[in-house]
Amino acid sequence: MLIRVSALVDLAAQLNCIDEPLVARWDSVDQCFQSWVAQPDLRVKLRNHLLELPADEAAAVINRSRETTTHFAWCVRDRPEEPFTFWLHEYKPQRDWRRGYADSVHNHRYHFCTTIVRGGYVHERYTADIDPATEMIASAALTTSTPCETGAVAMLLASEFHRIPLAIDTTVTFLVKSREVTSWSLSYDPGTQSSHRHIPVESRLDELAERI
Repeated sequence: MLIRVSALVDLAAQLNCIDEPLVARWDSVDQCFQSWVAQPDLRVKLRNHLLELPADEAAAVINRSRETTTHFAWCVRDRPEEPFTFWLHEYKPQRDWRRGYADSVHNHRYHFCTTIVRGGYVHERYTADIDPATEMIASAALTTSTPCETGAVAMLLASEFHRIPLAIDTTVTFLVKSREVTSWSLSYDPGTQSSHRHIPVESRLDELAERI
């Protein structure tokens, strides 16, 4: 009997063959990712992966996922022994966006590679001036602004800053994220020139206990 191998299983197998630490070889991840996303019918294969999930795995995906101000972030693979995770980002209609992370100038706590599975967006890259005293963003300068369509691929390191100011309704992206590289990330609002540090809630349990 022919057994169909999930597209995600195939990608995970390829990434697991890259020498660790993976965060130090993210260019190799990017090369692997670009080759993988070039396969025909990727969107169909991702849809089939979701439709064929057993009930317990579907429940695990739901439990790992979250809503942001601009999109729903679905974690479709997260195994503790692997130095990466897989995500689908389902962008909300632009009218439902709230001021927040994706539409601000920001970086991430992890490296990632991404491809647009459906729709498109404007992707802006920035250089950021970090105040050494506060470790916050003092200013940011736009370097590139690129309209990206379905099939576009990009890589971003944790030290790099970007912004998505505009996305087509129903846009969906697929991402490979590294494990945490830094303990927090930064965002900057060019309009108000205000910067914020973002710390994941799961790392704050000890602080919560101290405040009670």
